[in-house]
Amino acid sequence: MAMNPTLSAIQNVIKKNMAVYLPDVSPESLEDGGKIFYMNGKDGTEFDWFVNGRLCPFMVFYGDEDNLGAVKALVAKDGEITLCFYGDSGKKMVKELTASLDVTEEDLLKLAANLRLNADEKGRWDASSDAIELDDDVSPQTVDDFLSDGQELDPTAVRKEVLGKFAFVSKKITQEGWKVGYMVRDDPEEDDDSGWQFFAGDEDDDYSDDPDNVEMIPVAAVVELDPVVMNYLGSPVGASFVRVSSDEFEEDDGQDPLVEKR
Repeated sequence: MAMNPTLSAIQNVIKKNMAVYLPDVSPESLEDGGKIFYMNGKDGTEFDWFVNGRLCPFMVFYGDEDNLGAVKALVAKDGEITLCFYGDSGKKMVKELTASLDVTEEDLLKLAANLRLNADEKGRWDASSDAIELDDDVSPQTVDDFLSDGQELDPTAVRKEVLGKFAFVSKKITQEGWKVGYMVRDDPEEDDDSGWQFFAGDEDDDYSDDPDNVEMIPVAAVVELDPVVMNYLGSPVGASFVRVSSDEFEEDDGQDPLVEKR
């Protein structure tokens, strides 16, 4: 069976660098003689592509009882590949490097659609990549279907991006133990600013305008304090919400928020 050329390029980079960074590891010590596995079993190709911006991980495993990874490869949409090599039967990181694949972004998109169709949809989970029977060239319709289905994941991708940015948060939330009662998203002032502001809901203007009463913390830290806000983080600039129950917010139309302790 002929190997898909884009997948072949990925495998060649992995094997070439294995020879450099794991020269003493023989094929006999690896699972299935060192075959490369496509690890789509956790989230699937579609999720990783649209949310994480890459294909699912490619792995080579040691063939002993622990079955730890010898190589992990992450292939991004733009063709960058990150490779991690592990010695001592997978217990010790030896090398991490990035390289560029000699393929186009269109090639990788087609491979993603191909893997979703012929691995995920056929129940081929965490299989050896050379055992996945990929189409020689996926049709434009297959790619369009993949892109269309991925649009449903866009809010998830937005929320994930926001989690890495910062928000202004009332110290009633961070220091006094109150839940978020009111949240509003303004235009961000810096690249790492999400635009979100979080309040307990009963602060007056004097309190909120005093810089000593607010602090800037990662949005992810707010979610740790009050996980319900996660559901609303993908909302656009201008959105505002008030808490109406322990596990729900509604768009702000002037009603008083529910103010309660965590």
